[in-house]
Amino acid sequence: MRTGHITDSGVIPSLDGLRAISILIVLVSHTGYGTIVPGGLGVTIFFFLSGYLITTLLMEESEQTGQINIGKFYLRRAFRLFPPLVVTLVVAYSLVMLGLLAGGISWAGVIAQLLYFANYYGLFFDPGNTTAAGTGILWSLAVEEHFYMIYPAVMAGLLALGLSRQRIVVVLAMTCLAVLAWRMYLAGFPSFKPERTYYSSDTRVDSIVFGCLLALAANPRDEKPGASNPFLQPMSAVLLAAAAIVMMITIVWRDGYFRETFRYSLQGLALMPVFYFAIKYAAHFPFTLLNHPWVKKIGVYSYAIYLIHYVVVNAIEKNVPWLATVKPLFVLVTFVVATLYAAVLDTYVDSYFRRLRKKFR
Repeated sequence: MRTGHITDSGVIPSLDGLRAISILIVLVSHTGYGTIVPGGLGVTIFFFLSGYLITTLLMEESEQTGQINIGKFYLRRAFRLFPPLVVTLVVAYSLVMLGLLAGGISWAGVIAQLLYFANYYGLFFDPGNTTAAGTGILWSLAVEEHFYMIYPAVMAGLLALGLSRQRIVVVLAMTCLAVLAWRMYLAGFPSFKPERTYYSSDTRVDSIVFGCLLALAANPRDEKPGASNPFLQPMSAVLLAAAAIVMMITIVWRDGYFRETFRYSLQGLALMPVFYFAIKYAAHFPFTLLNHPWVKKIGVYSYAIYLIHYVVVNAIEKNVPWLATVKPLFVLVTFVVATLYAAVLDTYVDSYFRRLRKKFR
Protein backbone atom coordinates (compact mmCIF):
# COMPACT_ATOMS: atom_id res chain seq x y z
CA MET A 1 0.00 0.00 0.00
CA ARG A 2 1.34 3.41 -0.93
CA THR A 3 2.18 5.81 1.84
CA GLY A 4 1.60 9.55 1.79
CA HIS A 5 -1.75 11.09 2.56
CA ILE A 6 -3.80 7.93 2.13
CA THR A 7 -5.43 6.74 5.34
CA ASP A 8 -4.19 3.64 7.09
CA SER A 9 -7.23 1.75 5.82
CA GLY A 10 -6.22 2.47 2.24
CA VAL A 11 -9.30 4.58 1.61
CA ILE A 12 -8.73 7.44 -0.84
CA PRO A 13 -9.83 10.70 0.82
CA SER A 14 -12.77 12.70 -0.56
CA LEU A 15 -14.09 10.01 -2.92
CA ASP A 16 -17.08 9.17 -0.75
CA GLY A 17 -17.76 12.89 -0.41
CA LEU A 18 -17.68 13.31 -4.18
CA ARG A 19 -20.08 10.39 -4.48
CA ALA A 20 -22.37 12.15 -2.03
CA ILE A 21 -22.26 15.37 -4.07
CA SER A 22 -23.03 13.40 -7.23
CA ILE A 23 -26.07 11.58 -5.86
CA LEU A 24 -27.45 14.76 -4.30
CA ILE A 25 -27.19 16.55 -7.66
CA VAL A 26 -29.06 13.72 -9.38
CA LEU A 27 -31.71 13.37 -6.68
CA VAL A 28 -32.44 17.11 -6.44
CA SER A 29 -32.66 17.31 -10.23
CA HIS A 30 -35.18 14.47 -10.39
CA THR A 31 -37.37 15.96 -7.64
CA GLY A 32 -38.44 19.01 -9.57
CA TYR A 33 -35.31 21.14 -9.86
CA GLY A 34 -34.05 19.78 -13.17
CA THR A 35 -34.14 23.18 -14.85
CA ILE A 36 -31.61 24.64 -12.41
CA VAL A 37 -29.74 21.58 -11.08
CA PRO A 38 -28.02 19.59 -13.88
CA GLY A 39 -28.70 15.95 -13.02
CA GLY A 40 -26.57 14.83 -15.96
CA LEU A 41 -23.52 16.41 -14.31
CA GLY A 42 -24.00 14.17 -11.29
CA VAL A 43 -23.88 11.12 -13.56
CA THR A 44 -20.77 12.45 -15.31
CA ILE A 45 -19.05 12.83 -11.93
CA PHE A 46 -19.97 9.22 -11.12
CA PHE A 47 -18.44 8.11 -14.42
CA PHE A 48 -15.23 10.05 -13.82
CA LEU A 49 -14.91 8.75 -10.27
CA SER A 50 -15.42 5.18 -11.43
CA GLY A 51 -12.69 5.44 -14.05
CA TYR A 52 -10.27 7.04 -11.60
CA LEU A 53 -10.86 4.51 -8.82
CA ILE A 54 -10.85 1.38 -10.97
CA THR A 55 -7.67 2.42 -12.78
CA THR A 56 -5.95 3.24 -9.48
CA LEU A 57 -6.84 -0.20 -8.12
CA LEU A 58 -5.84 -2.01 -11.31
CA MET A 59 -2.46 -0.28 -11.44
CA GLU A 60 -1.89 -0.98 -7.76
CA GLU A 61 -2.65 -4.66 -8.35
CA SER A 62 -0.28 -4.74 -11.33
CA GLU A 63 2.51 -3.13 -9.33
CA GLN A 64 2.07 -5.45 -6.35
CA THR A 65 1.52 -8.77 -8.16
CA GLY A 66 2.92 -8.16 -11.63
CA GLN A 67 -0.41 -8.77 -13.32
CA ILE A 68 -4.12 -7.90 -13.40
CA ASN A 69 -6.39 -10.76 -12.41
CA ILE A 70 -9.35 -10.15 -14.72
CA GLY A 71 -11.45 -12.96 -13.27
CA LYS A 72 -11.25 -11.57 -9.75
CA PHE A 73 -12.00 -8.10 -11.07
CA TYR A 74 -15.29 -9.27 -12.56
CA LEU A 75 -16.22 -11.20 -9.44
CA ARG A 76 -15.68 -8.11 -7.31
CA ARG A 77 -17.77 -6.02 -9.71
CA ALA A 78 -20.57 -8.60 -9.67
CA PHE A 79 -20.63 -8.82 -5.86
CA ARG A 80 -20.69 -5.02 -5.63
CA LEU A 81 -23.29 -4.15 -8.26
CA PHE A 82 -25.59 -7.09 -8.88
CA PRO A 83 -27.21 -7.81 -5.47
CA PRO A 84 -28.52 -4.24 -4.88
CA LEU A 85 -29.67 -4.11 -8.51
CA VAL A 86 -31.67 -7.34 -8.20
CA VAL A 87 -33.28 -6.26 -4.93
CA THR A 88 -34.20 -2.87 -6.39
CA LEU A 89 -35.77 -4.40 -9.50
CA VAL A 90 -37.80 -6.78 -7.32
CA VAL A 91 -39.06 -3.80 -5.31
CA ALA A 92 -39.84 -1.72 -8.41
CA TYR A 93 -41.72 -4.42 -10.31
CA SER A 94 -43.59 -5.47 -7.18
CA LEU A 95 -44.84 -1.89 -6.90
CA VAL A 96 -45.92 -2.02 -10.54
CA MET A 97 -47.88 -5.23 -9.93
CA LEU A 98 -49.54 -3.65 -6.89
CA GLY A 99 -50.56 -0.63 -8.93
CA LEU A 100 -48.40 1.71 -6.85
CA LEU A 101 -45.93 2.50 -9.62
CA ALA A 102 -46.49 3.35 -13.25
CA GLY A 103 -44.88 1.42 -16.08
CA GLY A 104 -45.08 -2.04 -17.49
CA ILE A 105 -43.44 -5.42 -17.12
CA SER A 106 -41.85 -7.39 -19.93
CA TRP A 107 -39.25 -10.13 -20.00
CA ALA A 108 -37.26 -8.20 -22.59
CA GLY A 109 -37.18 -5.09 -20.42
CA VAL A 110 -36.21 -6.91 -17.23
CA ILE A 111 -33.52 -8.98 -18.95
CA ALA A 112 -32.10 -5.87 -20.61
CA GLN A 113 -31.81 -4.21 -17.20
CA LEU A 114 -30.27 -7.25 -15.53
CA LEU A 115 -27.75 -7.73 -18.34
CA TYR A 116 -26.76 -4.04 -18.46
CA PHE A 117 -28.32 -3.37 -21.83
CA ALA A 118 -30.88 -0.84 -20.58
CA ASN A 119 -29.45 2.12 -22.51
CA TYR A 120 -29.58 0.56 -25.98
CA TYR A 121 -32.81 -1.27 -25.20
CA GLY A 122 -34.48 2.02 -24.35
CA LEU A 123 -33.07 3.75 -27.42
CA PHE A 124 -33.63 1.14 -30.11
CA PHE A 125 -35.79 -1.75 -28.91
CA ASP A 126 -38.33 -0.57 -26.35
CA PRO A 127 -41.71 -0.52 -28.13
CA GLY A 128 -43.27 1.54 -25.35
CA ASN A 129 -43.90 1.41 -21.64
CA THR A 130 -42.34 -1.97 -20.90
CA THR A 131 -40.30 -1.22 -17.78
CA ALA A 132 -41.07 0.04 -14.29
CA ALA A 133 -41.17 3.81 -13.94
CA GLY A 134 -37.99 5.11 -12.38
CA THR A 135 -35.75 2.30 -13.62
CA GLY A 136 -34.73 4.24 -16.71
CA ILE A 137 -31.71 5.52 -14.78
CA LEU A 138 -30.13 2.10 -15.27
CA TRP A 139 -28.78 3.36 -18.60
CA SER A 140 -25.76 4.73 -16.73
CA LEU A 141 -24.94 1.33 -15.22
CA ALA A 142 -24.97 -0.08 -18.73
CA VAL A 143 -22.45 2.52 -19.90
CA GLU A 144 -20.10 1.65 -17.05
CA GLU A 145 -20.38 -2.10 -17.48
CA HIS A 146 -19.85 -1.95 -21.24
CA PHE A 147 -16.62 -0.09 -20.57
CA TYR A 148 -15.48 -2.56 -17.93
CA MET A 149 -16.21 -5.52 -20.17
CA ILE A 150 -13.23 -4.36 -22.22
CA TYR A 151 -11.03 -2.06 -20.15
CA PRO A 152 -9.32 -4.48 -17.70
CA ALA A 153 -8.31 -6.79 -20.56
CA VAL A 154 -7.02 -3.85 -22.58
CA MET A 155 -5.02 -2.55 -19.62
CA ALA A 156 -3.61 -6.00 -18.93
CA GLY A 157 -2.63 -6.32 -22.58
CA LEU A 158 -0.97 -2.92 -22.76
CA LEU A 159 1.00 -3.60 -19.59
CA ALA A 160 2.00 -7.05 -20.86
CA LEU A 161 3.36 -5.39 -24.00
CA GLY A 162 5.56 -3.26 -21.78
CA LEU A 163 3.89 0.06 -22.49
CA SER A 164 4.73 2.77 -19.99
CA ARG A 165 2.13 4.83 -18.18
CA GLN A 166 2.88 7.73 -20.50
CA ARG A 167 2.13 5.69 -23.61
CA ILE A 168 -1.05 4.28 -22.10
CA VAL A 169 -2.08 7.87 -21.36
CA VAL A 170 -1.61 8.68 -25.06
CA VAL A 171 -3.79 5.71 -26.03
CA LEU A 172 -6.56 6.78 -23.65
CA ALA A 173 -6.33 10.43 -24.71
CA MET A 174 -6.74 9.36 -28.33
CA THR A 175 -9.78 7.36 -27.26
CA CYS A 176 -11.34 10.50 -25.77
CA LEU A 177 -10.68 12.41 -28.99
CA ALA A 178 -12.17 9.58 -31.05
CA VAL A 179 -15.34 9.53 -28.94
CA LEU A 180 -15.66 13.32 -29.28
CA ALA A 181 -15.26 13.04 -33.06
CA TRP A 182 -17.94 10.31 -33.12
CA ARG A 183 -20.35 12.55 -31.19
CA MET A 184 -19.66 15.42 -33.56
CA TYR A 185 -20.37 13.16 -36.53
CA LEU A 186 -23.65 11.88 -35.09
CA ALA A 187 -24.83 15.32 -33.99
CA GLY A 188 -24.35 16.63 -37.52
CA PHE A 189 -27.21 14.57 -38.95
CA PRO A 190 -30.50 16.45 -39.54
CA SER A 191 -32.43 13.62 -37.86
CA PHE A 192 -30.16 13.58 -34.80
CA LYS A 193 -31.79 13.20 -31.39
CA PRO A 194 -29.89 14.18 -28.20
CA GLU A 195 -30.86 10.89 -26.54
CA ARG A 196 -28.53 9.10 -28.96
CA THR A 197 -25.41 10.72 -27.52
CA TYR A 198 -26.66 11.15 -23.95
CA TYR A 199 -27.49 7.50 -23.22
CA SER A 200 -25.20 5.46 -25.46
CA SER A 201 -22.06 3.76 -24.25
CA ASP A 202 -20.18 4.56 -27.47
CA THR A 203 -20.77 8.29 -26.96
CA ARG A 204 -20.42 8.60 -23.18
CA VAL A 205 -17.54 6.28 -22.38
CA ASP A 206 -15.00 9.11 -22.49
CA SER A 207 -16.46 10.48 -19.25
CA ILE A 208 -15.05 7.33 -17.62
CA VAL A 209 -11.80 7.47 -19.58
CA PHE A 210 -11.04 10.99 -18.29
CA GLY A 211 -11.00 9.52 -14.79
CA CYS A 212 -8.65 6.80 -15.99
CA LEU A 213 -6.36 9.47 -17.41
CA LEU A 214 -6.09 11.26 -14.07
CA ALA A 215 -5.23 7.98 -12.33
CA LEU A 216 -2.40 7.34 -14.80
CA ALA A 217 -1.06 10.80 -15.62
CA ALA A 218 -1.24 12.70 -12.31
CA ASN A 219 -2.66 10.49 -9.62
CA PRO A 220 -2.84 12.50 -6.38
CA ARG A 221 -2.73 9.22 -4.48
CA ASP A 222 0.90 8.81 -5.58
CA GLU A 223 1.96 12.19 -4.25
CA LYS A 224 2.73 13.65 -0.87
CA PRO A 225 -0.08 15.57 0.83
CA GLY A 226 -0.30 19.31 0.38
CA ALA A 227 1.21 21.85 2.73
CA SER A 228 -0.09 22.10 6.27
CA ASN A 229 -1.85 25.42 5.56
CA PRO A 230 -5.60 24.70 6.00
CA PHE A 231 -6.40 26.68 2.85
CA LEU A 232 -5.40 26.00 -0.75
CA GLN A 233 -2.30 27.71 -2.11
CA PRO A 234 -3.01 30.61 -4.51
CA MET A 235 -2.01 28.77 -7.69
CA SER A 236 -4.08 25.75 -6.73
CA ALA A 237 -7.04 27.99 -6.00
CA VAL A 238 -6.65 29.66 -9.42
CA LEU A 239 -6.61 26.31 -11.23
CA LEU A 240 -9.65 25.17 -9.27
CA ALA A 241 -11.45 28.41 -10.09
CA ALA A 242 -10.63 27.96 -13.77
CA ALA A 243 -12.09 24.44 -13.65
CA ALA A 244 -15.22 25.82 -11.97
CA ILE A 245 -15.60 28.44 -14.73
CA VAL A 246 -15.27 25.83 -17.46
CA MET A 247 -17.81 23.63 -15.68
CA MET A 248 -20.23 26.54 -15.36
CA ILE A 249 -19.90 27.27 -19.09
CA THR A 250 -20.86 23.68 -19.90
CA ILE A 251 -23.97 24.07 -17.75
CA VAL A 252 -25.25 27.48 -18.91
CA TRP A 253 -24.38 27.21 -22.62
CA ARG A 254 -27.59 25.71 -24.03
CA ASP A 255 -26.64 25.30 -27.69
CA GLY A 256 -27.81 21.83 -28.68
CA TYR A 257 -24.77 20.88 -30.77
CA PHE A 258 -22.34 22.00 -28.05
CA ARG A 259 -24.25 20.17 -25.34
CA GLU A 260 -24.12 16.83 -27.14
CA THR A 261 -20.53 17.09 -28.32
CA PHE A 262 -18.02 19.28 -26.49
CA ARG A 263 -19.91 19.51 -23.19
CA TYR A 264 -18.90 16.03 -22.00
CA SER A 265 -15.26 16.51 -23.03
CA LEU A 266 -14.95 19.85 -21.25
CA GLN A 267 -16.61 18.49 -18.13
CA GLY A 268 -14.13 15.60 -18.10
CA LEU A 269 -11.21 18.01 -18.35
CA ALA A 270 -12.66 20.29 -15.66
CA LEU A 271 -13.13 17.40 -13.26
CA MET A 272 -9.43 16.52 -13.38
CA PRO A 273 -8.21 19.41 -11.18
CA VAL A 274 -11.30 19.09 -8.98
CA PHE A 275 -10.52 15.46 -8.18
CA TYR A 276 -6.79 16.10 -7.98
CA PHE A 277 -7.12 18.83 -5.36
CA ALA A 278 -9.99 17.15 -3.52
CA ILE A 279 -7.82 14.08 -2.92
CA LYS A 280 -4.41 15.70 -2.44
CA TYR A 281 -5.73 18.52 -0.25
CA ALA A 282 -8.39 16.54 1.58
CA ALA A 283 -7.45 18.26 4.86
CA HIS A 284 -7.82 21.73 3.35
CA PHE A 285 -10.90 23.89 3.03
CA PRO A 286 -13.25 23.46 1.17
CA PHE A 287 -12.45 19.76 0.69
CA THR A 288 -12.61 19.04 4.41
CA LEU A 289 -16.38 19.19 3.97
CA LEU A 290 -16.23 16.15 1.68
CA ASN A 291 -14.72 14.09 4.48
CA HIS A 292 -17.28 14.82 7.16
CA PRO A 293 -18.59 11.49 8.55
CA TRP A 294 -22.18 12.14 7.50
CA VAL A 295 -21.17 13.18 4.00
CA LYS A 296 -19.00 10.09 3.65
CA LYS A 297 -21.89 7.91 4.83
CA ILE A 298 -24.11 9.29 2.08
CA GLY A 299 -21.30 8.49 -0.33
CA VAL A 300 -21.20 4.90 0.89
CA TYR A 301 -24.95 4.67 0.34
CA SER A 302 -24.84 6.49 -3.00
CA TYR A 303 -25.16 3.44 -5.27
CA ALA A 304 -28.29 2.14 -3.55
CA ILE A 305 -29.73 5.66 -3.31
CA TYR A 306 -29.15 6.09 -7.03
CA LEU A 307 -30.88 2.79 -7.81
CA ILE A 308 -34.03 3.51 -5.80
CA HIS A 309 -34.46 7.29 -5.73
CA TYR A 310 -36.21 7.68 -9.09
CA VAL A 311 -38.55 4.81 -8.26
CA VAL A 312 -39.44 6.72 -5.08
CA VAL A 313 -39.95 9.90 -7.11
CA ASN A 314 -42.34 8.18 -9.50
CA ALA A 315 -44.19 6.39 -6.69
CA ILE A 316 -44.77 9.68 -4.87
CA GLU A 317 -45.95 11.41 -8.04
CA LYS A 318 -48.46 8.62 -8.66
CA ASN A 319 -49.76 8.08 -5.13
CA VAL A 320 -49.19 11.39 -3.31
CA PRO A 321 -49.25 13.95 -6.15
CA TRP A 322 -49.70 16.94 -3.84
CA LEU A 323 -46.35 16.17 -2.23
CA ALA A 324 -44.60 16.50 -5.57
CA THR A 325 -45.84 20.08 -5.83
CA VAL A 326 -44.10 21.10 -2.60
CA LYS A 327 -40.61 20.80 -3.97
CA PRO A 328 -38.47 21.23 -0.82
CA LEU A 329 -40.57 18.63 1.01
CA PHE A 330 -40.51 16.39 -2.09
CA VAL A 331 -36.70 16.49 -2.06
CA LEU A 332 -36.52 15.77 1.67
CA VAL A 333 -38.96 12.84 1.64
CA THR A 334 -37.30 11.27 -1.40
CA PHE A 335 -33.87 11.62 0.18
CA VAL A 336 -34.98 10.15 3.52
CA VAL A 337 -36.79 7.19 1.96
CA ALA A 338 -33.94 6.43 -0.44
CA THR A 339 -31.32 6.74 2.32
CA LEU A 340 -33.24 4.43 4.65
CA TYR A 341 -33.55 1.93 1.82
CA ALA A 342 -29.81 2.17 1.19
CA ALA A 343 -29.06 1.69 4.90
CA VAL A 344 -31.16 -1.48 4.97
CA LEU A 345 -29.40 -2.81 1.87
CA ASP A 346 -26.01 -1.96 3.33
CA THR A 347 -26.81 -3.79 6.57
CA TYR A 348 -28.58 -6.88 5.29
CA VAL A 349 -27.34 -7.37 1.73
CA ASP A 350 -24.11 -5.58 0.92
CA SER A 351 -22.41 -6.45 4.23
CA TYR A 352 -22.40 -10.13 3.19
CA PHE A 353 -21.09 -9.44 -0.30
CA ARG A 354 -18.43 -7.06 1.03
CA ARG A 355 -16.91 -10.03 2.83
CA LEU A 356 -16.97 -12.02 -0.39
CA ARG A 357 -15.28 -9.19 -2.30
CA LYS A 358 -12.43 -9.14 0.19
CA LYS A 359 -11.71 -12.80 -0.59
CA PHE A 360 -11.02 -11.88 -4.23
CA ARG A 361 -8.70 -8.93 -3.72
